[in-house]
Amino acid sequence: MVDSGLRLEVLERDADTGYSRVRTAGGTEGWVLSRYLMREPSAREQLQKLTSQLTSANTRGTSLDAQMKAVKGEYDTANKQIKTLEREKAAVEKELAGIKRTAANVLAIDKQNKTLMDDLAAAQIRGDTLEQENRQLTGQATRYWFMTGALVLLVGVVLGIWLPRVRWQRRSRYDRF
Repeated sequence: MVDSGLRLEVLERDADTGYSRVRTAGGTEGWVLSRYLMREPSAREQLQKLTSQLTSANTRGTSLDAQMKAVKGEYDTANKQIKTLEREKAAVEKELAGIKRTAANVLAIDKQNKTLMDDLAAAQIRGDTLEQENRQLTGQATRYWFMTGALVLLVGVVLGIWLPRVRWQRRSRYDRF
C-alpha cells in the first residue's frame, strides 16, 4: 500500500494489464494500477502548497504595506523639507538682492568719496596758495604803510625846515569885506 500523493518513479508500463512498475524514494519496488498514477501533485498537496504561498504572500503583502507606509512617511517628510528649503532659498535670494543693491550703493559711494577726496585736496591746495598770497600781500601792505610813514615823515621834515623860513605877509583886516 502506498499513501496518496507519494512521489514514485515509474520504471516500466504494461499497457495490456494496465499496471506500472514503480519505485519509492526509499527504494521499494512494486506494481500499481496506471490509472491511479498522476503526473502532477495531488489536489491536497497543491492546496497545501497554495495555502502556504498565500500565507507567505499575505505576510509579504503586510510587510510591503508597512514598507509602503514607511516610504510614504519618508516621502511626506522629504516634501516638507523641500518646501522648507524652498522658503529658505527664497529668503536667501531676497537677502542676496538686498546685498547686491547695497554693494552697488557702496561702489557709488566709494566713487563719490574718491571724487570728494580729490576736490578736498584741490581745495586745500587753493587754500594754501591763498594763505601764501595773503602773507605776501600782508607783507606788501606793511611795506606800503612803512613807505607811506617814511614819506609823511620826510614831508614833515621838509615842511618843518621850509615853513619857518618862509615869510608870511600879514594882511590887514581891511582887505577883507
